[in-house]
Amino acid sequence: MWKKITLLVLILAALQTAWGQSPRRWNSGDIHDAIVKLNFLGSALYVAAHPDDENTRLISYLANDVKANVAYLSLTRGDGGQNLVGPEIEELLGVIRTQELLAARRIDGGRQFFSRANDFGFSKHPDETLQIWNRDEVLSDVVWAIRRWQPDIIINRFDHRSPGRTHGHHTASGMLSHEAFELSADPKAYPAQLQYVKPWQPKRLFFNTSWWFFGSREKFEQADKSAMVAIDAGVYYPVKGKSNPEIAAESRSMHKSQGFGSIGTRGQEMEYLELLKGDMPAVKTDLFAGINTTWSRVEGGADIGILLEEVARNFNHNDPSASLTGLLKVYRMIKALPDGYWRNTKLEETKNIIKACAGLFLEAIASDYSATPGETISLAVEAISRCNTPITLKSVSYLPMQADSVLSLNMEENTGYKWSKLLKLPQDMPYSNAYWLNTPWPLGMYNVADQTLRGLPETPRVFKVRFTMIINGEPIDYEVEVTYKREDSVKGEVYRPFELRLPFSPTWRKKYTCLPTKNRKPYRWCSSRAKLTPPAQFRFGCHRAGKPNHRNKPSHSN
Repeated sequence: MWKKITLLVLILAALQTAWGQSPRRWNSGDIHDAIVKLNFLGSALYVAAHPDDENTRLISYLANDVKANVAYLSLTRGDGGQNLVGPEIEELLGVIRTQELLAARRIDGGRQFFSRANDFGFSKHPDETLQIWNRDEVLSDVVWAIRRWQPDIIINRFDHRSPGRTHGHHTASGMLSHEAFELSADPKAYPAQLQYVKPWQPKRLFFNTSWWFFGSREKFEQADKSAMVAIDAGVYYPVKGKSNPEIAAESRSMHKSQGFGSIGTRGQEMEYLELLKGDMPAVKTDLFAGINTTWSRVEGGADIGILLEEVARNFNHNDPSASLTGLLKVYRMIKALPDGYWRNTKLEETKNIIKACAGLFLEAIASDYSATPGETISLAVEAISRCNTPITLKSVSYLPMQADSVLSLNMEENTGYKWSKLLKLPQDMPYSNAYWLNTPWPLGMYNVADQTLRGLPETPRVFKVRFTMIINGEPIDYEVEVTYKREDSVKGEVYRPFELRLPFSPTWRKKYTCLPTKNRKPYRWCSSRAKLTPPAQFRFGCHRAGKPNHRNKPSHSN
């Protein structure tokens, strides 16, 4: 038993270390691309069923070439798939594949969303899929994603008109997206969502088709393409030194549990998108043709676009800080706009670009990778500015404790400021967890009561440090998540997310167990898992002794 516990600890520790991300270091090419993107107000939502279904080549093209805000909505977390890299299956595999998708998006430039649908394995027909998933609830999640992301265009990976011809999950994803296209604009549909979002009507819905859906390349060559938009996604980015397909291959290679390591290609790569709803673009090589993607789509925003063109044109790759004056003016202009999706989205993007131009490095490192609520920990905090623009570190706040330190520190160029802070964590501080596993769930659907959590890839982290800066007279706040960092003799600098955990107690063994079903062994890792995580919040297929398995399906054997 203790060998299993030790092995599980090592597995979980390895996962956390693997997904721990170092702070992003922007080069001048990244900064210039981000400034150009500030001047494009268009968004796209790619919809499919599982991790690895997404077309990373198209997502990368939209993010890096078009400069659109693009997201992938995967209806499931891949919980029913295979695992090439370890023994984890079902919900633990879903946690792994969630992180693989996030790693992919960090490479191709997209964002990541999910529904509450559970990948229960292969389904022969969408009718079966939608019955097990709870059709109305998953449809509400698709509507929620559209209203929250406000895409101008939606792109389906799978054809909604082909029930029974492919995986039921695949066809169901197309059917639900097709229905949600108009439903998201109807205020009578899922009205409870409207306390957080507004109805939204996308402009166009496409099906990302290819020769595969026609049975052969020959048949696709002969097919009528008058209702299709054709895009060459094989573009080359000199600043990055990579072609778009090479970036897409790096992104797809993050699906390690599926064994999808890919080799990048170079040269022309055509993508075809069949128009399903909305108007056909006047230019059949531009998905956004005819859609206003300038700042004039926002009331009072036209002058922002003019100023951003000037900032991008005069950008100095050897001295990005020279753009701070213009960017701070853009920041003030955006902040003065009425509250809305593009105002809030571009305001956050502008803050990050200003931080990069100023060479600001802000970090908060915990003395250990985990703690328990009520425990006192030490933080090592660092702040440095690497530009000659006047910057004052006015104050530092430690969240969620609301502990503040007033500094009014005038930061000298390229001079690091470091200090330590002892903090007692609140007793009611929430545990680090996968929010969709907090409560028991039936086959096919996770239970997430909090509407604001639905769709998020991870549980938002609450332990942060807020740096209140005054940059050339403009006050700007930056929040940094507390992390853990160590020096590894092989890997060098290794980051790991900081976690709130329940103290280990051997008494859990007496209260929690996992019952074997007939002719089956107990669920793999289940008994040890219950003793390493908060039993009330982390069930992972476990249950109190004497009560039936809450998912109502047999446990897996070793």
